[in-house]
Amino acid sequence: MPSPQITINTMTTQRLAWAITGSGHYIEECLEFMLTLDNVDLYLSQAGEEVLKMYGIRLEEIKAKMPVYRDKAASAPPVGLFYKGYYHTFVMAPTTSNTIAKCVLGIADSLVTNLYSQAGKCRIESIVYPCDTAPEIETTAPGNKKFMVYPRPIDLEATDKIRSFPYTQVVDDVDRLIVAVKTRLATL
Repeated sequence: MPSPQITINTMTTQRLAWAITGSGHYIEECLEFMLTLDNVDLYLSQAGEEVLKMYGIRLEEIKAKMPVYRDKAASAPPVGLFYKGYYHTFVMAPTTSNTIAKCVLGIADSLVTNLYSQAGKCRIESIVYPCDTAPEIETTAPGNKKFMVYPRPIDLEATDKIRSFPYTQVVDDVDRLIVAVKTRLATL
C-alpha cells in the first residue's frame, strides 16, 4: 500500500480522494460503499475523526485498507496531489452543513474545504453528499437509532447553491451517491 506521504503520482492509475467531515448522516453506509472501491485515499476532518469514534468505527481498520490523511497541518499539504495528477475525482460524503457553507463562500481553511477548492481549480469532478438536502430528513444516530432532523433554511440554501458550482455533482442520498461514483468510475 502506498504511504500517505507520497508526493508524486508514480502509479499508472489515478486515485479517488474521499473526504469525511463531522456528519454522521448515513456515515456507515457511505463507508461501507467506499471500502468496496479500489484506489481510494481517505481524508478526514478533525470532526470527521471524532464522528467515526462516536459511531464505533475503528480508524485502524480503515488504515489497513487504504491511505488515510488527517487534518493535522495548517497548510493542508496533501492538496498538492491534485496538481500532480494523482486524483481523478473528489468525493465528500457525508458532508456537514458547515463544510457546505464554507465551500459555497470559497473558504478553504481546513483540509476538506481546501481539497474541494483545489479540486475545482484543477477542474476535477467532485461528488458531494450534504447532510442537509430537504426540509425534513431521517438520519441515523450512533447505535443505529433513526430520528428526524429539520435543516435550517440557510443550510438548504447553501446546498442549493453548491449544486450550481462547476465540476460539482450533488447527491441527495446514499443510493444516488453510489450511482454517481460508479457512473464516474465507468467514464474513466
